Amino acid sequence: MSVFEYIALDEKGNQRKGFIDAPGIAAARQKLREENVYPVEINQAQTKKETAISSALKINLWERVSSGEVSVFTRQLSTLLGAGMPLVPSLSILMQQANNPLLKKSLAQIREQVNEGKSLTEGMSGFPRIFPPFYLNMVRAGEASGTINLVLERLADFSENQQALMSKIRSALAYPIIMFFMGTTVIFLLMAFVVPKITGIFTDMNQTLPLVTTILIKVSNFLKSFWWIILILLGAGVAAFKYTTAGTETGRRMWDGAKLKIPLFGQINRKIAIARFCRTLATLLQSGVPLLAAMEIVRNIVNNIIIGDAIHQASKDLEEGKGLSGPLTQSGMFPPLVTEMIAVGEQSGTLEKMLNRIATAYENESQSNIMVMTSLLEPVMILVMGLVVGFIVVSILLPIFEMNQLVR
Repeated sequence: MSVFEYIALDEKGNQRKGFIDAPGIAAARQKLREENVYPVEINQAQTKKETAISSALKINLWERVSSGEVSVFTRQLSTLLGAGMPLVPSLSILMQQANNPLLKKSLAQIREQVNEGKSLTEGMSGFPRIFPPFYLNMVRAGEASGTINLVLERLADFSENQQALMSKIRSALAYPIIMFFMGTTVIFLLMAFVVPKITGIFTDMNQTLPLVTTILIKVSNFLKSFWWIILILLGAGVAAFKYTTAGTETGRRMWDGAKLKIPLFGQINRKIAIARFCRTLATLLQSGVPLLAAMEIVRNIVNNIIIGDAIHQASKDLEEGKGLSGPLTQSGMFPPLVTEMIAVGEQSGTLEKMLNRIATAYENESQSNIMVMTSLLEPVMILVMGLVVGFIVVSILLPIFEMNQLVR
Protein backbone atom coordinates (compact mmCIF):
# COMPACT_ATOMS: atom_id res chain seq x y z
CA MET A 1 0.00 0.00 0.00
CA SER A 2 1.19 3.50 -0.87
CA VAL A 3 0.03 6.93 0.24
CA PHE A 4 -1.21 9.37 -2.41
CA GLU A 5 -1.84 13.07 -2.06
CA TYR A 6 -4.84 14.22 -4.06
CA ILE A 7 -6.77 17.30 -5.18
CA ALA A 8 -10.38 16.53 -6.08
CA LEU A 9 -13.86 18.01 -6.52
CA ASP A 10 -16.96 16.84 -4.69
CA GLU A 11 -20.51 16.69 -6.13
CA LYS A 12 -21.04 20.40 -5.35
CA GLY A 13 -17.85 21.42 -7.11
CA ASN A 14 -15.94 22.23 -3.92
CA GLN A 15 -12.22 21.49 -3.95
CA ARG A 16 -10.94 18.89 -1.52
CA LYS A 17 -7.36 17.98 -0.61
CA GLY A 18 -6.09 15.04 1.35
CA PHE A 19 -4.29 11.72 1.45
CA ILE A 20 -5.47 8.25 0.53
CA ASP A 21 -3.76 4.85 0.70
CA ALA A 22 -4.08 2.46 -2.25
CA PRO A 23 -1.95 -0.06 -4.19
CA GLY A 24 -1.58 2.33 -7.12
CA ILE A 25 -2.80 5.55 -8.74
CA ALA A 26 -5.62 3.78 -10.61
CA ALA A 27 -6.84 2.16 -7.41
CA ALA A 28 -6.64 5.52 -5.65
CA ARG A 29 -8.80 7.12 -8.39
CA GLN A 30 -11.34 4.32 -8.12
CA LYS A 31 -11.43 4.61 -4.34
CA LEU A 32 -12.07 8.34 -4.54
CA ARG A 33 -14.85 7.88 -7.15
CA GLU A 34 -16.56 5.39 -4.83
CA GLU A 35 -16.65 8.19 -2.27
CA ASN A 36 -18.33 10.47 -4.85
CA VAL A 37 -15.18 12.55 -5.14
CA TYR A 38 -13.72 13.29 -8.58
CA PRO A 39 -9.89 13.49 -8.61
CA VAL A 40 -8.22 16.35 -10.44
CA GLU A 41 -4.63 15.57 -9.49
CA ILE A 42 -3.07 12.57 -7.70
CA ASN A 43 0.58 12.26 -6.76
CA GLN A 44 2.35 9.73 -4.62
CA ALA A 45 3.21 11.22 -1.25
CA GLN A 46 6.93 11.45 -0.72
CA THR A 47 8.33 8.94 1.73
CA LYS A 48 10.83 9.70 4.44
CA LYS A 49 13.73 8.55 2.25
CA GLU A 50 12.66 10.79 -0.61
CA THR A 51 12.15 13.80 1.64
CA ALA A 52 15.27 13.50 3.77
CA ILE A 53 16.79 16.55 2.10
CA SER A 54 13.66 18.32 0.84
CA SER A 55 11.96 18.19 4.22
CA ALA A 56 15.05 19.62 5.85
CA LEU A 57 15.03 22.50 3.37
CA LYS A 58 11.27 23.08 3.12
CA ILE A 59 9.15 21.52 5.83
CA ASN A 60 11.51 21.74 8.76
CA LEU A 61 12.25 25.41 8.16
CA TRP A 62 8.78 26.68 7.35
CA GLU A 63 6.37 24.18 8.89
CA ARG A 64 6.11 22.99 12.44
CA VAL A 65 3.69 21.17 14.71
CA SER A 66 3.04 22.95 17.99
CA SER A 67 2.89 21.16 21.33
CA GLY A 68 -0.78 22.13 21.54
CA GLU A 69 -1.54 20.32 18.27
CA VAL A 70 0.34 17.23 19.46
CA SER A 71 -1.61 17.36 22.73
CA VAL A 72 -4.96 17.52 20.89
CA PHE A 73 -3.92 14.65 18.60
CA THR A 74 -2.85 12.57 21.60
CA ARG A 75 -6.13 13.19 23.44
CA GLN A 76 -8.20 12.31 20.38
CA LEU A 77 -6.21 9.15 19.63
CA SER A 78 -6.61 8.07 23.26
CA THR A 79 -10.37 8.61 23.03
CA LEU A 80 -10.70 6.63 19.79
CA LEU A 81 -8.59 3.71 21.04
CA GLY A 82 -10.42 3.72 24.37
CA ALA A 83 -13.71 3.43 22.48
CA GLY A 84 -12.45 0.21 20.87
CA MET A 85 -11.56 1.56 17.42
CA PRO A 86 -8.52 -0.10 15.75
CA LEU A 87 -5.32 1.90 15.43
CA VAL A 88 -5.19 2.28 11.62
CA PRO A 89 -8.76 3.62 11.23
CA SER A 90 -8.12 5.94 14.20
CA LEU A 91 -5.05 7.37 12.49
CA SER A 92 -7.05 7.76 9.25
CA ILE A 93 -9.73 9.79 11.03
CA LEU A 94 -7.21 12.03 12.78
CA MET A 95 -5.24 12.48 9.55
CA GLN A 96 -8.34 13.65 7.68
CA GLN A 97 -9.29 16.23 10.29
CA ALA A 98 -5.76 17.55 10.90
CA ASN A 99 -5.39 21.18 9.78
CA ASN A 100 -1.60 21.31 9.96
CA PRO A 101 -0.09 20.09 6.63
CA LEU A 102 3.04 18.73 8.31
CA LEU A 103 1.02 16.79 10.89
CA LYS A 104 -1.27 15.47 8.16
CA LYS A 105 1.68 14.19 6.09
CA SER A 106 3.34 12.70 9.15
CA LEU A 107 0.20 10.84 10.20
CA ALA A 108 -0.21 9.50 6.67
CA GLN A 109 3.29 8.00 6.76
CA ILE A 110 2.80 6.66 10.30
CA ARG A 111 -0.47 5.02 9.26
CA GLU A 112 1.26 3.44 6.23
CA GLN A 113 3.99 1.94 8.44
CA VAL A 114 1.48 0.67 11.02
CA ASN A 115 -0.51 -0.85 8.17
CA GLU A 116 2.65 -2.69 7.09
CA GLY A 117 2.91 -4.32 10.53
CA LYS A 118 5.19 -1.91 12.38
CA SER A 119 4.40 -0.62 15.84
CA LEU A 120 3.09 2.87 16.54
CA THR A 121 6.39 3.70 18.26
CA GLU A 122 8.38 2.69 15.17
CA GLY A 123 6.15 4.83 12.98
CA MET A 124 6.44 7.87 15.25
CA SER A 125 10.20 7.52 15.69
CA GLY A 126 10.75 8.88 12.17
CA PHE A 127 9.43 12.28 13.28
CA PRO A 128 11.57 13.33 16.28
CA ARG A 129 10.61 17.00 15.94
CA ILE A 130 6.95 16.11 16.52
CA PHE A 131 7.32 13.17 18.90
CA PRO A 132 10.34 13.59 21.24
CA PRO A 133 12.06 10.68 23.07
CA PHE A 134 9.91 11.26 26.17
CA TYR A 135 6.76 10.78 24.08
CA LEU A 136 8.12 7.72 22.24
CA ASN A 137 9.22 5.95 25.43
CA MET A 138 5.78 6.36 26.97
CA VAL A 139 4.07 5.06 23.82
CA ARG A 140 6.51 2.12 23.72
CA ALA A 141 5.71 1.28 27.36
CA GLY A 142 1.98 1.55 26.63
CA GLU A 143 2.23 -0.81 23.66
CA ALA A 144 4.27 -3.30 25.68
CA SER A 145 1.75 -3.29 28.56
CA GLY A 146 -1.37 -3.20 26.37
CA THR A 147 -2.54 0.07 27.92
CA ILE A 148 -1.77 2.42 25.04
CA ASN A 149 -5.01 4.40 25.44
CA LEU A 150 -4.31 5.06 29.14
CA VAL A 151 -0.72 6.07 28.40
CA LEU A 152 -1.85 8.46 25.67
CA GLU A 153 -4.36 9.95 28.10
CA ARG A 154 -1.55 10.54 30.64
CA LEU A 155 0.56 12.07 27.89
CA ALA A 156 -2.24 14.46 26.98
CA ASP A 157 -2.77 15.38 30.65
CA PHE A 158 0.95 16.00 31.09
CA SER A 159 1.22 18.12 27.95
CA GLU A 160 -1.83 20.21 28.86
CA ASN A 161 -0.52 20.73 32.39
CA GLN A 162 2.86 21.94 31.10
CA GLN A 163 1.22 24.23 28.55
CA ALA A 164 -1.04 25.73 31.24
CA LEU A 165 1.95 26.36 33.50
CA MET A 166 3.97 28.06 30.76
CA SER A 167 0.94 30.08 29.67
CA LYS A 168 0.51 31.45 33.20
CA ILE A 169 4.20 32.33 33.40
CA ARG A 170 4.14 34.09 30.00
CA SER A 171 0.99 36.03 30.84
CA ALA A 172 2.50 37.16 34.14
CA LEU A 173 5.69 38.37 32.42
CA ALA A 174 3.99 39.87 29.36
CA TYR A 175 2.96 43.20 30.92
CA PRO A 176 6.39 44.10 32.42
CA ILE A 177 8.17 43.13 29.18
CA ILE A 178 5.80 45.19 26.99
CA MET A 179 6.05 48.08 29.44
CA PHE A 180 9.86 47.96 29.35
CA PHE A 181 10.08 48.00 25.54
CA MET A 182 7.44 50.69 25.17
CA GLY A 183 9.11 52.89 27.80
CA THR A 184 12.55 52.40 26.26
CA THR A 185 11.22 53.25 22.79
CA VAL A 186 9.47 56.43 23.99
CA ILE A 187 12.56 57.65 25.86
CA PHE A 188 14.78 56.89 22.85
CA LEU A 189 12.49 58.86 20.51
CA LEU A 190 12.42 61.77 22.96
CA MET A 191 16.20 61.84 23.27
CA ALA A 192 16.97 61.33 19.58
CA PHE A 193 14.34 63.51 17.88
CA VAL A 194 12.45 65.79 20.30
CA VAL A 195 15.17 66.98 22.70
CA PRO A 196 17.61 68.14 19.94
CA LYS A 197 15.00 70.57 18.56
CA ILE A 198 14.45 72.10 22.00
CA THR A 199 18.09 72.21 23.12
CA GLY A 200 19.14 73.68 19.76
CA ILE A 201 17.68 77.00 20.96
CA PHE A 202 20.04 77.02 23.95
CA THR A 203 23.19 76.27 21.93
CA ASP A 204 22.39 79.09 19.44
CA MET A 205 22.30 81.63 22.32
CA ASN A 206 25.94 80.87 23.29
CA GLN A 207 24.86 80.83 26.91
CA THR A 208 26.62 78.89 29.65
CA LEU A 209 24.35 75.92 30.30
CA PRO A 210 23.86 73.94 33.53
CA LEU A 211 25.75 70.66 33.82
CA VAL A 212 22.61 68.51 33.55
CA THR A 213 21.59 70.30 30.34
CA THR A 214 25.06 69.81 28.85
CA ILE A 215 24.92 66.10 29.65
CA LEU A 216 21.45 65.86 28.09
CA ILE A 217 22.58 67.60 24.90
CA LYS A 218 25.64 65.33 24.51
CA VAL A 219 23.61 62.16 25.10
CA SER A 220 20.91 63.36 22.73
CA ASN A 221 23.42 64.22 19.99
CA PHE A 222 25.09 60.85 20.37
CA LEU A 223 21.79 58.98 20.07
CA LYS A 224 20.74 61.07 17.09
CA SER A 225 24.03 60.56 15.23
CA PHE A 226 24.95 57.01 16.19
CA TRP A 227 21.61 55.25 16.87
CA TRP A 228 22.40 52.77 14.08
CA ILE A 229 25.67 51.82 15.79
CA ILE A 230 23.74 51.12 18.99
CA LEU A 231 21.29 48.88 17.11
CA ILE A 232 24.16 47.00 15.43
CA LEU A 233 25.92 46.51 18.76
CA LEU A 234 22.70 45.31 20.38
CA GLY A 235 22.07 42.86 17.53
CA ALA A 236 25.66 41.60 17.63
CA GLY A 237 25.46 41.25 21.40
CA VAL A 238 22.25 39.22 21.22
CA ALA A 239 23.68 36.99 18.46
CA ALA A 240 26.92 36.44 20.39
CA PHE A 241 24.99 35.67 23.56
CA LYS A 242 22.76 33.13 21.80
CA TYR A 243 25.72 31.47 20.09
CA THR A 244 27.68 31.26 23.34
CA THR A 245 24.81 29.96 25.48
CA ALA A 246 23.31 27.59 22.88
CA GLY A 247 26.16 26.75 20.52
CA THR A 248 28.94 25.88 22.95
CA GLU A 249 28.96 23.42 25.84
CA THR A 250 31.01 25.71 28.08
CA GLY A 251 28.82 28.72 27.40
CA ARG A 252 25.62 26.82 28.00
CA ARG A 253 26.98 25.36 31.24
CA MET A 254 27.97 28.83 32.47
CA TRP A 255 24.57 30.29 31.55
CA ASP A 256 22.63 27.42 33.14
CA GLY A 257 24.69 27.86 36.31
CA ALA A 258 24.04 31.61 36.29
CA LYS A 259 20.30 31.04 35.85
CA LEU A 260 20.26 29.18 39.16
CA LYS A 261 22.17 31.92 41.02
CA ILE A 262 20.55 35.14 39.75
CA PRO A 263 18.65 36.83 42.62
CA LEU A 264 14.89 36.17 42.48
CA PHE A 265 15.10 34.56 39.02
CA GLY A 266 17.44 31.81 40.25
CA GLN A 267 14.98 30.39 42.76
CA ILE A 268 12.14 30.52 40.25
CA ASN A 269 14.22 28.73 37.58
CA ARG A 270 15.19 26.04 40.10
CA LYS A 271 11.58 25.47 41.17
CA ILE A 272 10.35 25.24 37.58
CA ALA A 273 13.11 22.72 36.73
CA ILE A 274 12.33 20.62 39.83
CA ALA A 275 8.60 20.69 39.07
CA ARG A 276 9.28 19.57 35.51
CA PHE A 277 11.62 16.81 36.73
CA CYS A 278 9.10 15.45 39.23
CA ARG A 279 6.06 15.71 36.94
CA THR A 280 7.82 14.06 33.99
CA LEU A 281 9.37 11.30 36.08
CA ALA A 282 6.02 10.52 37.72
CA THR A 283 4.28 10.38 34.33
CA LEU A 284 6.92 8.02 32.91
CA LEU A 285 6.84 5.70 35.93
CA GLN A 286 3.03 5.59 35.91
CA SER A 287 3.18 4.57 32.25
CA GLY A 288 5.47 1.62 32.96
CA VAL A 289 8.83 3.07 31.87
CA PRO A 290 11.69 1.64 34.03
CA LEU A 291 13.22 4.06 36.52
CA LEU A 292 16.71 4.11 34.97
CA ALA A 293 15.36 4.77 31.48
CA ALA A 294 13.00 7.41 32.87
CA MET A 295 15.88 9.21 34.62
CA GLU A 296 17.85 9.51 31.38
CA ILE A 297 14.80 10.86 29.57
CA VAL A 298 14.07 13.40 32.32
CA ARG A 299 17.69 14.54 32.30
CA ASN A 300 17.17 16.13 28.88
CA ILE A 301 13.78 17.64 29.72
CA VAL A 302 14.72 19.82 32.71
CA ASN A 303 16.47 22.20 30.26
CA ASN A 304 19.41 22.85 32.60
CA ILE A 305 22.81 21.15 32.25
CA ILE A 306 23.71 21.58 35.94
CA ILE A 307 20.54 19.90 37.19
CA GLY A 308 20.82 17.38 34.32
CA ASP A 309 24.29 16.38 35.55
CA ALA A 310 22.89 15.82 39.05
CA ILE A 311 20.17 13.58 37.60
CA HIS A 312 22.74 11.66 35.52
CA GLN A 313 24.90 11.06 38.60
CA ALA A 314 21.82 9.85 40.48
CA SER A 315 21.17 7.41 37.61
CA LYS A 316 24.67 5.97 38.00
CA ASP A 317 24.10 5.53 41.73
CA LEU A 318 20.79 3.80 41.01
CA GLU A 319 22.62 1.31 38.78
CA GLU A 320 24.81 0.49 41.76
CA GLY A 321 21.76 -0.33 43.85
CA LYS A 322 21.39 2.91 45.78
CA GLY A 323 18.10 4.73 46.29
CA LEU A 324 17.01 7.87 44.47
CA SER A 325 16.76 10.31 47.37
CA GLY A 326 20.36 9.90 48.60
CA PRO A 327 22.16 10.88 45.37
CA LEU A 328 19.76 13.78 44.81
CA THR A 329 20.51 15.07 48.32
CA GLN A 330 24.27 14.85 47.73
CA SER A 331 24.00 16.85 44.51
CA GLY A 332 22.87 19.95 46.41
CA MET A 333 20.51 20.85 43.55
CA PHE A 334 17.36 19.58 45.24
CA PRO A 335 15.96 21.11 48.46
CA PRO A 336 15.54 18.89 51.56
CA LEU A 337 11.74 18.97 51.18
CA VAL A 338 12.02 17.32 47.77
CA THR A 339 14.50 14.63 48.75
CA GLU A 340 12.66 13.80 51.99
CA MET A 341 9.35 13.36 50.18
CA ILE A 342 11.07 11.18 47.55
CA ALA A 343 12.60 9.09 50.35
CA VAL A 344 9.15 8.62 51.92
CA GLY A 345 7.75 7.66 48.51
CA GLU A 346 10.49 5.08 47.98
CA GLN A 347 9.96 3.53 51.41
CA SER A 348 6.17 3.41 51.12
CA GLY A 349 6.04 2.38 47.46
CA THR A 350 4.20 5.56 46.46
CA LEU A 351 7.02 7.31 44.58
CA GLU A 352 4.83 8.41 41.67
CA LYS A 353 2.26 9.93 44.04
CA MET A 354 4.94 11.83 45.97
CA LEU A 355 6.54 13.11 42.77
CA ASN A 356 3.19 14.47 41.58
CA ARG A 357 2.67 16.20 44.94
CA ILE A 358 6.11 17.80 44.75
CA ALA A 359 5.47 18.93 41.17
CA THR A 360 2.12 20.50 42.09
CA ALA A 361 3.61 22.29 45.10
CA TYR A 362 6.57 23.70 43.15
CA GLU A 363 4.43 24.71 40.17
CA ASN A 364 2.17 26.70 42.52
CA GLU A 365 5.19 28.21 44.30
CA SER A 366 6.86 29.26 41.04
CA GLN A 367 3.65 30.90 39.82
CA SER A 368 3.27 32.77 43.13
CA ASN A 369 6.92 33.89 43.03
CA ILE A 370 6.52 35.17 39.47
CA MET A 371 3.40 37.12 40.43
CA VAL A 372 5.27 38.70 43.37
CA MET A 373 8.29 39.49 41.18
CA THR A 374 6.18 41.12 38.47
CA SER A 375 4.27 43.15 41.06
CA LEU A 376 7.64 44.46 42.29
CA LEU A 377 9.02 45.06 38.80
CA GLU A 378 6.14 47.29 37.71
CA PRO A 379 6.67 50.09 40.30
CA VAL A 380 10.45 49.86 39.87
CA MET A 381 10.13 50.31 36.08
CA ILE A 382 7.69 53.21 36.55
CA LEU A 383 10.12 54.84 39.00
CA VAL A 384 13.10 54.44 36.64
CA MET A 385 11.20 55.85 33.66
CA GLY A 386 9.89 58.67 35.84
CA LEU A 387 13.45 59.55 36.88
CA VAL A 388 14.63 59.58 33.25
CA VAL A 389 11.73 61.77 32.11
CA GLY A 390 12.24 63.98 35.15
CA PHE A 391 15.92 64.38 34.25
CA ILE A 392 14.94 65.44 30.71
CA VAL A 393 12.35 67.95 31.97
CA VAL A 394 14.70 69.47 34.57
CA SER A 395 17.52 69.71 32.02
CA ILE A 396 15.26 71.66 29.66
CA LEU A 397 13.61 73.90 32.27
CA LEU A 398 16.81 74.99 34.09
CA PRO A 399 18.16 77.11 31.18
CA ILE A 400 14.70 78.63 30.68
CA PHE A 401 14.55 79.70 34.33
CA GLU A 402 18.05 81.21 34.04
CA MET A 403 17.03 83.18 30.92
CA ASN A 404 14.01 84.56 32.79
CA GLN A 405 16.30 85.71 35.60
CA LEU A 406 18.56 87.54 33.09
CA VAL A 407 15.56 89.25 31.46
CA ARG A 408 14.44 90.58 34.82
